[in-house]
Amino acid sequence: MNDQDLAISELDLHAYVDARLPDERRRQVEDFLAAHPEAKERARVYQEQNKSLHALFDAVLAEPVPPKWQNPGRRWTFLFKPAVAAALWIVVGGSLGWVLRGAYNGKSSANVRFAQQAAIAHAVYSPEVRHPVEVAAAEEQHLVNWLSKRLGDQLKVPHLSALGYELVGGRLLPGDQGPVAQFMYQDKNGQRLTLYVKTDGNAKQETAFRFAQEGTVNVFYWIDHRLSYALSGELRKDELLRVANVVYENLNP
Repeated sequence: MNDQDLAISELDLHAYVDARLPDERRRQVEDFLAAHPEAKERARVYQEQNKSLHALFDAVLAEPVPPKWQNPGRRWTFLFKPAVAAALWIVVGGSLGWVLRGAYNGKSSANVRFAQQAAIAHAVYSPEVRHPVEVAAAEEQHLVNWLSKRLGDQLKVPHLSALGYELVGGRLLPGDQGPVAQFMYQDKNGQRLTLYVKTDGNAKQETAFRFAQEGTVNVFYWIDHRLSYALSGELRKDELLRVANVVYENLNP
């Protein structure tokens, strides 16, 4: 496997399937697929899944926006913008793609899928300028109460000011087995980190830090009591680990 092979990520495969890659990158992915039959089969499965998703939802997406949501002053109107719709397709497609990958090779565990979905959610929402979160840090208590209620467990928000990261806010996302919370942090240079949290009913799983990588996004993930956490960012592994340790200490004072 050469350096180019290592650089081809699952996000590249999804972008290839969606015909969103520049010509040069598309050719690189095609060369990679020609040399890797397993990846080529995954891409084929993703294409079939895309067809199924379009068959299910294209008619709904083609419907006119209801009049009550056409007022530019209403906060709901941004949900229908193409960029946000594309982000939703990435989240749905990415999550289903990773689930299918696990079904295909028989090796991907639920914990690994969780980390991969955290990386995809980070890649989708961390570049957002206008709507990076649903509830801003100014309403932190409301954010915590809302997400705790939706996840069915009491959540805590780690504070990372000592490392130069301030809370931006958070949002609710769909997961494999229920809702997932995403908290976002940012430093003075605009570097963003996200903490992805879900409830976990399996108390027998390991609690040690695990590492995963998806493209340029590194992830440390772990289980703490009934909750699973995944910290994602485009930081070096050692830097992200330092932040993960502070997050853990914040959650377990």
